[in-house]
Amino acid sequence: QVQLVESGGGLVQAGGSLRLSCAASRSIFSTYAMGWYRQAPGKQRELVAAVSSGSRPNYADSVKGRFTISTDNAKNTVYLQMNSLKPEDTAVYYCNARYLDLDYWGKGTLVTVSS
Repeated sequence: QVQLVESGGGLVQAGGSLRLSCAASRSIFSTYAMGWYRQAPGKQRELVAAVSSGSRPNYADSVKGRFTISTDNAKNTVYLQMNSLKPEDTAVYYCNARYLDLDYWGKGTLVTVSS
């Protein structure tokens, strides 16, 4: 079992930055693929960014060049640095850990970008 706890969401003006954190309950980054997803009101959950050990991160086209995913193995934490935020980035952001048929989710953190 893996617990994931997100933090760092909040209200920010367009053009601003936020850094989201996702703390895992144990060391998993060498095995699990880690991802950030988001779900805006009335929309489906979508992948924002993902990273796995030994692979380059991948990003949704809508956030390329603005968002960066990274991991700190010593802290069992995955980050999502979000720059140049836009109102359309407003959503609940979820952390995900996936390995074979194991799939864990955090409860999410709300990001609101005002225009």
